[in-house]
This record gives sequence, structure tokens and C-alpha cells, in this order.
Amino acid sequence: MHFPLNYPLTLSFKIIALAPQLAVTDANGNLIAYIKQKLFKLKEAVTVFEDEQQRQPLFNLKADRVIDFSARYHFTDQQGLAVGSVKRKGMRSLWKAEYDIFDGETTTMRIREENGWVKVLDGLFGELPVVGIFSGYVFHPAYLVSYLDGPVVMRMEKQPAFFEGKFKIEKQAELNADDERRALLSLIMMILLERQRG
Repeated sequence: MHFPLNYPLTLSFKIIALAPQLAVTDANGNLIAYIKQKLFKLKEAVTVFEDEQQRQPLFNLKADRVIDFSARYHFTDQQGLAVGSVKRKGMRSLWKAEYDIFDGETTTMRIREENGWVKVLDGLFGELPVVGIFSGYVFHPAYLVSYLDGPVVMRMEKQPAFFEGKFKIEKQAELNADDERRALLSLIMMILLERQRG
């Protein structure tokens, strides 16, 4: 992930893949991050790679506890240095996704779902036999990243797609490279968690 990044970014994953695989590409279609989540891990641990062959690790995303709704996911770079963390906001996130982004122990940003009803309807429609395959073309949940009591700096919205989840990430305001890195890693971890939620 080399900054500055060329927005908008596209985050996509195969819906029918057994092991979640997620790719992030820039506006020119260049791969900037690739994740293949390991199956059956009791403690969530995800490695973000620079390439699809998984030769060059960039970051590790690791839960602080075993399978827990309120787990905090810590990000470290390839040297093992802390980059930040993200945590789901407990029961509040059952209806409408909301996550806190941390720099050390300080909450600096927040991710929140723009409209909870869109996510609910998308999930219900997706479960319907036959017509459910069109859910990716009907409902488009969106997520906002903002500083606490500050401006929205990124917006991620689901895009129309068959047999894959596709999201467009747009930068809405300027932010420093460290905050941008934390925000993108938090969106990646959130998508992996929300995918499990349905």
C-alpha cells in the first residue's frame, strides 16, 4: 500500500469462495492489497499481502480474544510495529454497523453504516430462492468513515455485481497517511466481519 493512493479504490471478494479472499485495487486497476483468510481459526488472524501470490506481507490484523462479538482487531506492519486497531461497538452494531478506530488507546475515527434498513433488506432479499442472486443489483449499503465529531473522510458503497461483493471506496476529505492506512485496514476488517454477519 504505497501512498498517495489513486482513488476511487475497489474492494471485492468472491461470495461463493470457501475461504474468504479479498482484493483492493486502485482507480487504474492496480492491486494494492490482497487477503486470503484462513479457515477454521478460533482467533481471527488475517494477513494483508501486496500481491495475489502472497509473497509480500504488508500488515497483520489480529483479534485480541477468541471468537468474541466485542473483540478488538490490532494492526501491525511487517516489522511488528503497531499501526492501530478497530473494534465493533457492541450491541449497537447488531442493527446498524458501527466501529471505532483507534490510534494506540485513543479513539480517533468511527465507521458507521449510512442506513441500517438497506443492510437488512439486502440480507433478506439475498436469502430468497432464485431472485436472491439479484440482491447485489438492488440494495447498496454504504459506510462512512469520519473523525470523531468531525468530517466524513471516506465513503464505501456496495456496487452492483454478480457472485461477488464489490465496494467502491471514495476519499471525501484530506487525512494524513497514518490515518488513511488505519481507515483502510479498518474497512477491510469490517467487511470480513460483516460478511460473516450476512
